[in-house]
Formats: sequence, structure tokens, C-alpha cells
Amino acid sequence: MESNGKNSKIAVNGGIGFGAKLNSRQLGTISKYLNEDEEIELTTFQQIYLDIPENKKEEIIEEFQSVGLACYPVGNFVKSLKTCNFCKGEEEEGMPVAKELNRRIVGKPVPFTLKVAYTGCPVGCSEPLLSDIGIMKNRDLYDLYVGGKAKGKDADVGFLLKENLTADELYHAVEDIIVVYSRTGKKRETFHKFLKRIGKDNLILTIDPFKPVLNKKAEGSL
Repeated sequence: MESNGKNSKIAVNGGIGFGAKLNSRQLGTISKYLNEDEEIELTTFQQIYLDIPENKKEEIIEEFQSVGLACYPVGNFVKSLKTCNFCKGEEEEGMPVAKELNRRIVGKPVPFTLKVAYTGCPVGCSEPLLSDIGIMKNRDLYDLYVGGKAKGKDADVGFLLKENLTADELYHAVEDIIVVYSRTGKKRETFHKFLKRIGKDNLILTIDPFKPVLNKKAEGSL
């Protein structure tokens, strides 16, 4: 791909499906926008980063979407849902719920990159307990974990925030958490640090519509 103007970085993947997969048509479309010998980066978010011409960004994104590729912003946003391989089928493993959750939260601006993982059964192939927010389907309901951290000496396993949620309860709980993090998190403060600062009890209040989001003590520390 030749370009003499300004480039823009975007992230692409095959959307929410049975694992992180691309078909030959999608790969061929991506390759049109690569220079010879150029390498592409496959991130831990199951995304590929690409530099495309800024003046053709909308046109290229439309072309990507026409072959089933999903396009996302790069930077401090909610990343696309990291999913497992959904080994027992779309409906049983809750893929429609994963797709809807991704639609509701992906690309929302946050203080620092936010990773959300979804798994269709308690095996947890997408490692939800090591993500900022993790969802584990348990029969027909959903368990919500928060605070996981996969890297660093302070690597941590997320804790169970809410269990046995319906799909609608799950959507609202995750959306509420993201809103509070977006509004009260400090610039470039990771979700793990944010959670340590405000505390588990205050986060629990974010998904209770009948209580204030933060108590006075935590509010004063922001």
C-alpha cells in the first residue's frame, strides 16, 4: 500500500465468533493495505493493528466491513470482547449475548485501555479472571468478575462481583462499571489501580440503582 499522506491506525478482527479467526477473503482484503514485507501485529485483544491513509479511512473501513471484518479505534478505549472458542455451539455457549455486549461497550473512551473477556462455560478459555472485566456463562446465567491483571509482579486474579445475572442484568452491570470508570478514573489510571483506589464495596454500588455510586470517603479521594 502506497501513501504519501497522513496515516491513521485502526484495529480489525473477524468480529465476535468462534475464536479469533479470519477467512481467506478477509486476509486478502487486509493484505491490500500492506506494503511488501510489512509485518502486522496480532494483539492480545484478538485484534490486528493496521496503518491506513487518513483521507481514505471511511472508504477502507466500509470495504473491511463488507467482508465481515470489524473495525475499532486504537488507544484508551474499551477493547473488543475477548472470547473463547464456543466449543458447544452458538446458542448454548451464549454467543448472541457476547455479540450484544460487545456492541454495547466496544470503543467507549476510558482512562486506560480496558480489557473485557467472555467465556461460554466455567472452563474459562478466554481467561476472564485475568481481565479487567470478565464474564463466565454458567448454565443460563452469567457470573461477573472484575479486577484481573495478567501482567507484572502484581498480577492478580479478578474477584466475583455478581453471580447468576440474566443477560439484561449483565449488560447494565458492565455498562454501569464502564461509566463510573470513565467518569471518575484518573488519566491513564488502569482499571486495576482504579479498583484498588475506590474499593470493592464502592464498585458494587455502581450496579445498585437505589444507592449512590461512590460514598463520601471515596469521592473525596478522587
